[in-house]
Amino acid sequence: MSTTRIERDSMGELEVPIDALYGAQTQRAVNNFPISGQSMPEAFIRALILVKSAAAISNSQLECLTKDQADAIISVCSELLERDDLMQHFPVDVFQTGSGTSSNMNANEVIASLASNKLGEPVSANDHVNFGQSSNDVIPSTVHISAALQLNNKLLPALRHLLTTIEAKAETLKGYCKTGRTHLMDAMPVRMDQSLLSWAAQIRQNIQHLEALQPAIQTLAQGGTAVGTGINAHPNFARIFGQNLSGLAGVTFTPGDNLFALISSQDTAVALSGQLKTTAVSVMKIANDLRWMNSGPLAGLGEISLEALQPGSSIMPGKVNPVIPEAAAMAAAQVIGNDAAITMGGQSGNFELNVMLPMIAYNLLNSLELLANSTTLLADKAIASFTVNEDKLNKALHQNPILVTALNPIIGYLKAAEIAKQAYKEKRAVIDVAEEHTDIPREELARLLDPAKLTEGGL
Repeated sequence: MSTTRIERDSMGELEVPIDALYGAQTQRAVNNFPISGQSMPEAFIRALILVKSAAAISNSQLECLTKDQADAIISVCSELLERDDLMQHFPVDVFQTGSGTSSNMNANEVIASLASNKLGEPVSANDHVNFGQSSNDVIPSTVHISAALQLNNKLLPALRHLLTTIEAKAETLKGYCKTGRTHLMDAMPVRMDQSLLSWAAQIRQNIQHLEALQPAIQTLAQGGTAVGTGINAHPNFARIFGQNLSGLAGVTFTPGDNLFALISSQDTAVALSGQLKTTAVSVMKIANDLRWMNSGPLAGLGEISLEALQPGSSIMPGKVNPVIPEAAAMAAAQVIGNDAAITMGGQSGNFELNVMLPMIAYNLLNSLELLANSTTLLADKAIASFTVNEDKLNKALHQNPILVTALNPIIGYLKAAEIAKQAYKEKRAVIDVAEEHTDIPREELARLLDPAKLTEGGL
């Protein structure tokens, strides 16, 4: 029994797996691009199917497709999105033609095959499913749509969860003072809640910057067709498509003011990636602070104890490592690397078309996924659950000669420096040395050198 069937396209006949829903153009892409073994992300494919459904609705309303043709396309798009085996029908490698034409035709062929069976008459991949469209506006639009949906539905909720988790944890830590550190060296004391609220401020700013990019990433090239002129598309297609897609996706999408720009460039994707990189930098800072604070427990700082999640060593019994901050830091590093690739991709707008669209989509969606998942884990498995080692905090804090900084306005910088150096040298509390070398009563020194008071600033 044959395992293949013959399909035809404009280049001739080609063998296709007998059970495949796709046709010749998809098979040519599978044959042509055995590069990474990675197909386009599921979020991208789902957004692409939404594009095809919204296009069919729009073309039916504009009387460019028959109602029966449109209904069949719309129906199978909905069914596809419910299938557990969705991704096996979209095998085209990420590293394909730079316009993403192969992925567009993959979707067109799968939908046409299913719609033909449902309708009982031929539904064409090019003439019906792709009516009023070109790969050159479909794929840039799908880049924006998939990223917008991941940003709105996954990353922003994850970052808001991280923010509220940090703020809630900070509220419980107001009573703890710790040694501040600059250059990794002992510095003036800070409260634990002050440290955490600095993280919160970073995350809040990232959320605000990402929200500011949402209108741009929700602006689409659809309707521009091949080069931006809108050839072969109804003049009202772009507007009606945006309305229909918004209804399907639950997020507002609008046509761009200049479709030429949205087809030929990926500046918005580059901007979003840049902000994802900035968010990754913030995540790495938080992760590294957690790792340092948790270090030890004997030979490190040991200020906090992270939740013990797994054995930390294959040879050292009892060792437990800060696995969640480490994983988050690695995810952040990958996002930073993805941004470099996306930046290079954004530079590849040659005349009327950017020719690195699939790679841009792949890395952009990967960054969104990594940040959403890692920040959720960081919130739930590291920040919410760590405990404070108060004894360790206090031991370091009260022996910290840098506390003498509080005496600068009274005894001067040079005198204070002498006291600090002697306290370091003799491993004594600064209050004891200061009592010997100043006329300030010990009771007043205790007030002036109170770490909690010093976290409030002022003279």
